[in-house]
Amino acid sequence: MSTIERRHTNARMSQIVIHGDTIYLAGQVGTPGASVAQQTQDCLDAIDRLLAEAGSDKSRILQAIVWLADMADFQDMNSVWDAWVPEGAAPARACGEARLAAPDYTVEIIVTAARS
Repeated sequence: MSTIERRHTNARMSQIVIHGDTIYLAGQVGTPGASVAQQTQDCLDAIDRLLAEAGSDKSRILQAIVWLADMADFQDMNSVWDAWVPEGAAPARACGEARLAAPDYTVEIIVTAARS
């Protein structure tokens, strides 16, 4: 049976959970109050860092779930996302609108990836 490894864990959640060769990241958010583009870039930078720590990278992302506080920001988020995703390695992705944890957050991204 595979072990479960948890990193950056507090009473509520872990930032990284690894089970076998699958990596689950907690939802990543950006700098509160920053533009949608900046918050998206912040999320993607955090994802890059966490995946590297877990032994993977963005080319190994299996699925991404993007939550926007307002779907009117879809194009601004996608302009950053599209520049970041490796060509030929786009993950399965969903994007929806949701009320996020605080009013100053506009984007949250959740990722599942394979280990390299």
